[in-house]
Amino acid sequence: MPNTVTDETPAGEGSPPSAEDRHRRRKSGGSASSGLREGPGPHRWRGWTRWSAWPDWSGRLAVVWSALYGAAALCWAFGGDGFPYERVHEDRSSGSILEPSRAEIVAPALSVFCALGVVVGLLMLRRAGAGRVRTALLAYGWTAGIALALLIPDYSLLGLLVFSPVLLVFAFTGVPGPQDMGDILYWHRGNLLIVFVGGLLWAAATLAYRRRTAGRCVYCGRAPHGPGARTGTTDTTDTTDTTDTAGLRRWGRRAVLVAVVSTLPYDITRIAWYFDQPLGITEEFLREMRETPGMLEIGLALGVVSTLGSLLMHGLVARWGEVWPRWVWWKKGRTIHPATAVVPAALVAVALIPAGLMAARAFDPASWGIVGPSILWTVWGVALGVATCLYYLRRRGVCRRCGRG
Repeated sequence: MPNTVTDETPAGEGSPPSAEDRHRRRKSGGSASSGLREGPGPHRWRGWTRWSAWPDWSGRLAVVWSALYGAAALCWAFGGDGFPYERVHEDRSSGSILEPSRAEIVAPALSVFCALGVVVGLLMLRRAGAGRVRTALLAYGWTAGIALALLIPDYSLLGLLVFSPVLLVFAFTGVPGPQDMGDILYWHRGNLLIVFVGGLLWAAATLAYRRRTAGRCVYCGRAPHGPGARTGTTDTTDTTDTTDTAGLRRWGRRAVLVAVVSTLPYDITRIAWYFDQPLGITEEFLREMRETPGMLEIGLALGVVSTLGSLLMHGLVARWGEVWPRWVWWKKGRTIHPATAVVPAALVAVALIPAGLMAARAFDPASWGIVGPSILWTVWGVALGVATCLYYLRRRGVCRRCGRG
């Protein structure tokens, strides 16, 4: 079934034709525009313009982030207040891999790490480095991105994503009971959100630098066709118009299947608890949850949200993930912009991984049902990330910056 994007999309209008669209047209020999409504006009996609320019601003912001966080770490090293990894009361702590730790040890290491990041970031902005120097810059960038976004944080970002509608209401009505918003969004958690953002900035800045120094388009990653490709790197393979859409969809289905299966243990245990079955926990713990108002209901709600999330993942490989289905009546028949699916799916994927790693550190075989199923969130996050990447490769169209596609 053809997509809703026409054969030629004027610059700046609608969503560019994807690789799968072009593959279908070559097989049918016709246009893909017949029988369906046109996608939205240019005003619908202007909101993505600034975000699509991430290669231009991510490197600068990574340097700024490193400078500011490094200055804060230097302050903590000299005895300043607010060290976010020190031992505090359990109600104000986090599950970070760095907590609890001593400021006189960790803070100087963080300040050196960030100072090195400023130097590396400036070199990346100047497009400096070749050979081993380029490899060293890339190694620091990827290490910073992975450590800051995936290893140091805990489940806080995932919790904020899941409970964001409730927290929005609490911001106006107040938190029920003796707690307030400060008991939910305290400094140790807020610091991990700042660290997470720094990891995303470093990952984006490093990817942009890698593409620039490899002679690829910094926006889409495609290599130039024929003459003009830089030599001396291993990234000059031309990928123009060679997308195997059938293969991408096939591997995408496999990734979605792995992601869905990894959610089942969490869903099953929470639903079982609600129906008074102590699956993976002790009778005493189940009794405590029954005696705590709303505890079993929250667990059931989280299981339902996880199930709904696994259903939504099918959109990455299904037709309704490309064209708005009938049950979204106000947009039905219109092309779904790839970023509409890629951005939230990628954010959830990177939030799941640190949450799963935190669960692995807290695992107790005697009560495996509490955090044991959450360990599989790491598998869920990786599989969802792979499926999202394959969806992007399958849906991306002609690059508006380099004209390749």
